[in-house]
Amino acid sequence: MIKKLKTICNDFKREIKVYQLILKDSRTPLLSKILLGTAVTYALSPIDIIPDFIPVIGHLDDLVIVPLLIYIALYLIPDEVIEDCRRKAENLDVGAK
Repeated sequence: MIKKLKTICNDFKREIKVYQLILKDSRTPLLSKILLGTAVTYALSPIDIIPDFIPVIGHLDDLVIVPLLIYIALYLIPDEVIEDCRRKAENLDVGAK
């Protein structure tokens, strides 16, 4: 259980690094940068469209909106940009170990 949780955390950290590299890449379309930035801001912001104190629906909006924004942003980015950024993120992980 702990090993699986560590794997999930490491995958999450790597994806965050990939998104940071994508945001910095000049080949990334402006709309994708805006959508990724909005997704990260919305995920970290204490302000929600539907307040979290409303049972189920309050947390459901976070589980729908953030992945949807990320999916749309990644869909608009050329595949070679994503692959390059994933490769760079993996190299950063290998270099850190």
